[in-house]
Amino acid sequence: MDKIGCYDFMAEPFHCDFSGRLFMGHLGNHMLNAADFHSTDRGFGMHYLNTIHRTWVLSRLAIEMEEMPPQYSRFQVETWVESAMRFFTNRNFRVVAGDKVYGYGRSIWAMIDTETRQPTDIYDIDSGAIRNWIVSDKECPIAKGGRVKMGPDAELLRTIDTYYNDVDINGHINSVKYIEHVLDLWPLDWYGSHQLRRFEIAYVAEAHAGDQLSFYREQVAEGVTNVRIVKTGDVEVARAALHFINEQH
Repeated sequence: MDKIGCYDFMAEPFHCDFSGRLFMGHLGNHMLNAADFHSTDRGFGMHYLNTIHRTWVLSRLAIEMEEMPPQYSRFQVETWVESAMRFFTNRNFRVVAGDKVYGYGRSIWAMIDTETRQPTDIYDIDSGAIRNWIVSDKECPIAKGGRVKMGPDAELLRTIDTYYNDVDINGHINSVKYIEHVLDLWPLDWYGSHQLRRFEIAYVAEAHAGDQLSFYREQVAEGVTNVRIVKTGDVEVARAALHFINEQH
């Protein structure tokens, strides 16, 4: 079996926005599904981990796209493990259609105990067999996610409730739901004139159904905005950085 996985997807019409291109959230879902397919096929996926009270949780995700796949187009998500440490592993993505490269993704994952919710040693699984799947020489040309800095003047834009549809298989708020909620902080007209070139998010703590999420936004440079997400009890759960291009310039 190849160390690099390649999985087929389609930009289904109701997964596309008003411009006729795939929503960033749905692309994120495709990447996470590709990660699960890849790890499951190679013996360290959630299907097996759940039997020993372990699971993968996403710690960081950065997606950088030249453009999003258009409606009805078929494309592939390639994924591979770039490196693995005791508690974290780095996994990369490439979104392609034939010779066309739409963009790339970088992610960091932690393995946790489903009962204690604490990190566990990745190398304990099958005597560290994940080492056999590391691909350290395949290019992923986008920058790794950095520290998202927020100042004291960040504006509280919105506080929302969370419900059934926000919760994933791990029992906490779905990683991609955070992305969708962050993107909703801008009005529809904004997306008519701006292209989201890069989205990165770092997950700090878990939130669960019933928690309220508050979103603070701060523009830190031209086209670059940072967002802090805080749950009930004033506990920070995630930070995001968004890079937009003004297509009217």
